[in-house]
Amino acid sequence: MRKQVVAGNWKMNMTLQEGVALAVEVNRMIEENPTDVEVIIAPPFIHLSEIKKNLKVVYLSAQNCAAEPGGAYTGEISARMIKSAGAEYVIIGHSERRTYFGEDNAMLFKKVSLALENGLRPIFCCGELLSERESGNHFVVVKEQLDETIFKLEDNDFSRIIIAYEPVWAIGTGVNATPDQAQEMHAYIRNLVRERFNEKIADDTTIQYGGSCKPANARELFENPDVDGGLIGGASLKADDFIAIIKSV
Repeated sequence: MRKQVVAGNWKMNMTLQEGVALAVEVNRMIEENPTDVEVIIAPPFIHLSEIKKNLKVVYLSAQNCAAEPGGAYTGEISARMIKSAGAEYVIIGHSERRTYFGEDNAMLFKKVSLALENGLRPIFCCGELLSERESGNHFVVVKEQLDETIFKLEDNDFSRIIIAYEPVWAIGTGVNATPDQAQEMHAYIRNLVRERFNEKIADDTTIQYGGSCKPANARELFENPDVDGGLIGGASLKADDFIAIIKSV
């Protein structure tokens, strides 16, 4: 049975002190209200080791990792470093990384491979631009993003992947995909997994929704049979909102 997972991507927000305080509050609220949902937070790199000290029932993720194992790459953070800081997960392929930093599928495959080699579980993001949806190419775009990256993995490695479908036109815009749009794409992705791997792997793969998910719309999104939780942006920066979304699963 696949896991229901809610992950909070803090992006470039929170000082170290603010981040520790938020992590402590989220962990406390989950301890007081136990859940079968796997809860993950993804703070900035500099927070990881300090926040790890304060987590008991919440998992830790980085927001990105380098495409090289180490060396003369000023400013980069390797998968091995992230693992040593106590993280269990790493977000790879977020649309902001693709758009602002020019990360292509070849680079993302390198990142996924290094994450897996270092014992991290990738949360792999995919999704289309508004122009790609309006032109009817959204399925083609998402299939290509998967074919050129995580679908190149062997069964055992792929089984450690969480997929996050994030329509780019819904990220940070306040406009979310409708429940029907989310279910349609999630079912399509699960069928692609089934065709590439097998029925069991498809059934076991967690596919999250991301893109302006908040307490007001979380329940109707998560009620879809192929939506297995969410990758949450802005709403994860307030403990009450984040917990409300978790409860919606």
